[in-house]
Amino acid sequence: MAQDWRLFQGGDTRPHEVETWPAAPPWRRFGDDARRRDKERPLPYLISDEDRDVVNMALHLHRPLLVTGRPGTGKSTLAHAIARELMLGEVLHWPVNSRSTLTEGLYSYDAVGRLREASLKRRADETAGTEPDIGDYLRLGALGTALLPADKPRVLLVDELDKGDVDLPNDLLTVFEEGEFEIPELARLGEGRTVQVQYAGSREKVGITSGWVSCSVFPVVVITSNGEREFPPAFLRRCVRLDLKQPDEAQLQRIVTMHLGEEVGARAQELIADFVSRRNERELATDQLLNAVRLRSSGVRVDQDVLDKLFRSLNEVDAQ
Repeated sequence: MAQDWRLFQGGDTRPHEVETWPAAPPWRRFGDDARRRDKERPLPYLISDEDRDVVNMALHLHRPLLVTGRPGTGKSTLAHAIARELMLGEVLHWPVNSRSTLTEGLYSYDAVGRLREASLKRRADETAGTEPDIGDYLRLGALGTALLPADKPRVLLVDELDKGDVDLPNDLLTVFEEGEFEIPELARLGEGRTVQVQYAGSREKVGITSGWVSCSVFPVVVITSNGEREFPPAFLRRCVRLDLKQPDEAQLQRIVTMHLGEEVGARAQELIADFVSRRNERELATDQLLNAVRLRSSGVRVDQDVLDKLFRSLNEVDAQ
């Protein structure tokens, strides 16, 4: 055990530099380091044969895949696994919250910014009659970008749809059925008019004609839900449904080994067994186990007190 693992001491401790900053766990690496890891050794996605077949049903039927399950079962990660294995590019991510709307997922328009720019131009030159290009103030959202025509589908992750407004699932139905949508601000410019608009995940622009975006192949849509509320029957009928179960002890062993290596995984059996025992009594996520194993492999003494802090129930509320 490294006795000085506590980088921060608090109290009247003098400011001090950390000579060797702790290396990040594989799942907390960003930028070039993360991209290099994914390229050199992309992590496999563990999935049962039954669940794998459900995913393939959605791909063949060109239907949204509604993925439910407890936190930590790999719902969001599934979208990234599909995109990586089938070489479908970066995942388009739409994290849903209580304020999310269909329009937000399709596109955004900064009308105020365009009006301000036009006003500034008129003040600078009273004779100037050129309005700012509307395309500079429009941007396709994740859903709108996924519906752009392309030879291969993009992968769209609609994350935690159950956190959205109660009407949002029904609002999505028409778009999912028709595979197209209109941008009224561009449609008003007239038939045949093409405007260059920026799209999600890129600084490049794409031409949109007559204000309509129509997909040529339906995107791979992965919708996640934590089961906080029920969805309308009409919405459920249009989705292929997948319920991911919590990984058992053998699967957890494989997950730990996959992320942290054979040697660390072999020494983690006791921690894994403890985690499964605690999970039977409270709601825990797999990444809490990974955090505990990572700390132990870094030289931190993972005693009962540390475990109690790491393995806190996801539903636990601090006493005030």
